[in-house]
Amino acid sequence: MTPKVSIIMGSVSDMPIMEDAAKFLDELNIAFEINALSAHRTPEMVMEFAQNAHTRGVKVIIAGAGGAAHLPGVIAASTPLPVIGVPIKSSNSIDGWDSILSMLQMPAGIPVATVALNGARNAGILAAQIIATGEPEMLKVMVDFKKSLGEKVVKANQELANVKFKCKTN
Repeated sequence: MTPKVSIIMGSVSDMPIMEDAAKFLDELNIAFEINALSAHRTPEMVMEFAQNAHTRGVKVIIAGAGGAAHLPGVIAASTPLPVIGVPIKSSNSIDGWDSILSMLQMPAGIPVATVALNGARNAGILAAQIIATGEPEMLKVMVDFKKSLGEKVVKANQELANVKFKCKTN
C-alpha cells in the first residue's frame, strides 16, 4: 500500500502527540507512514525525504516538532507537497511558543499550514480534507464526518435540556 500521508516527527518522544493524526487517518482508512527525522541531527535525511516524498505517492506531509521546531519549514522548503505543521510543547519548549512561532513565521513562498499546539488530530483531519479535494469517495467521508460533528452538538443540547437547576430557564 502506498502512503498518501507522511507523518514525520523530530523525535520518537513526539509520538504520544503525533499518534492522534495516525489514529484519525487509520479511522478513515487513509494509508500513511510514520518516521522520525531531525532537521538538526539528520539534515541530509530530511532533505532526501522532502525532495522525494512526492515521487513515492505521498500527497500531504504532517510534520511535528518541539522547541525550535525547524522540521516542518525545512521540509516545506524542499517539497512541492503541502506541509501541515504540528507545534509540540516539549521539555525544552518555552510553553510551546517557540514551536508555534517557528511554524507560523515562515517566509513568503514556503508555507506551513500550522495547527494548534499539540493539535495532531486536526493535522490528520486537514490532511484528509486535502486528499478529499481529488478523491470523490474521500470527499463523501469528510462530508459525513463534518455532519457528525454537528450531530454531536445537537445531542449534547438534548442532554443539557435534561439538566435541572433552580434558576435554569431552558
